[in-house]
Amino acid sequence: MSELISYQLEDGIATLTLSNGKVNAISPDVIAAFNAALDRAEQDRAIVIITGQPGILSGGYDLKVMTSGPQNAVALVAAGSTLARRMLAHPYPIIVACPGHAVAKGAFILLSADYRIGVEGPFNIGLNEVQIGMTMHHVGIELARDRLRKSAFHRSVINGEMFDPHGALDAGFLDKVVPIEHLQEAARAAALQLKKINMTAHRNTKLKVRKALLETLDAAIELDKQHLA
Repeated sequence: MSELISYQLEDGIATLTLSNGKVNAISPDVIAAFNAALDRAEQDRAIVIITGQPGILSGGYDLKVMTSGPQNAVALVAAGSTLARRMLAHPYPIIVACPGHAVAKGAFILLSADYRIGVEGPFNIGLNEVQIGMTMHHVGIELARDRLRKSAFHRSVINGEMFDPHGALDAGFLDKVVPIEHLQEAARAAALQLKKINMTAHRNTKLKVRKALLETLDAAIELDKQHLA
């Protein structure tokens, strides 16, 4: 489908594989490809699996774009936040099969999914914004507040603490950790299990459960546009 996001459909399961350089940076083109892939998955009525390259889901936003001027940075963050909101409201289940590191926007992809599987190994997962001199944006704060365990929220957002996969499981970034060689098998098993549920009930329940969060994110997206600008 795209050089940045490949799309493979099999047995009603759409696998979206991110491939954008060494750290799978999230750029405007990557976000456009993500949205196109989600459009296609919705048309295919498919369970979605999002994954990356061996060793990494994503290292975050493309720093070349983020440092190229305030307008570009604001536009990229707004597009990424809108993508997160879309994932949270997607009518079919979204699974992330995280093959290694997931940092900053990479970790927010985890927080925007319905089920998250990580792998054992020396990998870092978390929100490093304050480590690199960035004040956390409103959408990031609210998404982390909702999806992370209370005990990990402040450590993650305010302290920029990074977690290994089992620490990320305890913090709320992941739902399951498996040996790296079992990742694809585990993701497919989760997708096949989710195929058994009623998708109308899934969609309607998801929107009820996340109604307050989605409304909070809508307001936060507008706040970020004002504050970041």
